Formats: sequence, structure tokens, C-alpha cells
Amino acid sequence: METSVDYFELNRQAWNLRTGVHKDSAFYDVDSFKQGKNSLNPLELDALGDVKGKKLLHLQCHFGQDTLSWARLGAKATGVDLSDEAITLARQLNEELGLDAEFVCCNVYDLPQHLKGQFDVVFTSYGVIGWLPDLDKWAQVITHFLKPGGTFFLAEFHPAIWMFDNSFTRVEYPYFNTGGPIVEESTGTYADTEAPISYTEVSWNHSLSEVIGALLQQKLQLVDFQELPYSYYNCFANTAQGPDGFWRIKGFEDKLPMMYSVKMVKPLS
Repeated sequence: METSVDYFELNRQAWNLRTGVHKDSAFYDVDSFKQGKNSLNPLELDALGDVKGKKLLHLQCHFGQDTLSWARLGAKATGVDLSDEAITLARQLNEELGLDAEFVCCNVYDLPQHLKGQFDVVFTSYGVIGWLPDLDKWAQVITHFLKPGGTFFLAEFHPAIWMFDNSFTRVEYPYFNTGGPIVEESTGTYADTEAPISYTEVSWNHSLSEVIGALLQQKLQLVDFQELPYSYYNCFANTAQGPDGFWRIKGFEDKLPMMYSVKMVKPLS
């Protein structure tokens, strides 16, 4: 669909601008990362366990910190992202840190035309699927690259969060994917709200049933599903940090789901 190509191009430009800000932000703290800090969270580390020697494909990897963190843990990691600026930075970090990760710059839907082989793990996390209009196509890409017996893991912000306006004062968007995109003119970025950048971004809300249903349709088997009342990241407005270090929406503490995870396995036959 021609309009979809335009949407992806708008988002590619937006993420190129974001990358320029994110690489220098306290949010991503690249200096600490270079010194050995792992950017992964307990949710994905616990779910995937020891990845040493495993082939791992990271979809929508931004500028590769998580991909490179998996590589540091011994995975043979490949990261994919739409943003050419992000992939350029990911490759620079990989070289500087002496790691053996690989990076592919393309739309996730087009990945089968750009990458060969199958993987023990397909991984994607936090603020990724909202940039994709069609989750059936996404799930097909996942199963295409997953070895029989391989594991798919998604950690994502909960769709209930995306129903609210930016200040969490009212419900503004539908929980369900209505098919039409949400087109917004934005300034700044979650990593630096005052950053002097402006862009158009295009997103889609995806209900839990849409996400899990698309994966089940590919005959992947559900192993674990979790919903969590906090965010690891301070990337929303009107949040407060709890004693555990995690972030919750003020007034909705432990009432509103903020993250979820899905772990699935591809059958051996």
C-alpha cells in the first residue's frame, strides 16, 4: 500500500532525528554502556536465560544497545532497524566495543529480503509494535526467522497506556486497532522532552488479543504471559519513581498495567 510506504518514511525520518538526540542523552547513558553497563532489564533476562552461543535476532533495535548487551552475554546477535542513522551508530558502537554483532537497516516487514538463516531467539522490546500497522505480517516475519524449537520474546508497553492523552488526564485513543493510523506532529523526544527537533510520527494501537492472536495464528505456542503495573523507563509524563526504582503514573499507582511480556516457542514440527 503506497500510503504505508509514506508512513514508514515519515517514521524513518523521525527516528533519525531522535537518534541524534538519544545518543547524547542521560536516558540512554552511552558512556556507562561503553564502560560495560548492560542495558537489558530483569523481564527479558529472566525470560531468555543463558544466551551463550545462541543466534539471536533483535527486531526494531534502535541504535543497538540491547543487541550489543546480548552480544556481551555471548549471543551471536543481529539487530534490525528502519533508521539508517540508528544502524550507523549501532555499527560504530559494535566496532568500538570489539563485539561481533551484525546490523541490518530495513523495514521489519522487508527483512526476509535482506537476511538469511534462522535463529534460536527472536527478541523485540519496549515501544516497538506501535510503529507497525499489520501484526499478522509481523508475526509471519518472526516465524520465518525462528528455528523449530526456538523462542520468541516480546516485552512491550501495555496497550492500556496508549489510550490516554500525554498527561494521563483523559482517555483519548481507542484500545483497539481501528485500522487507521494515529498521525501526530511531535517535538522533542521521550529521552529529552526539550530537544529542538520536530517531526511527524505515525503509530497504531494494538490490543493484547491482536498481538497474541497474530502469533498464535502462526502456530507459535504460548509459554508465558505477564502484565506489570510499572515501567522500567521514565518515558511517560506524570510519573513517580517507587522505592523499587520503577516508574508509575501518579494517581494510578499499581492500578494501571504499564508493561507486558509474551514468550512463545515455535513447535519442532
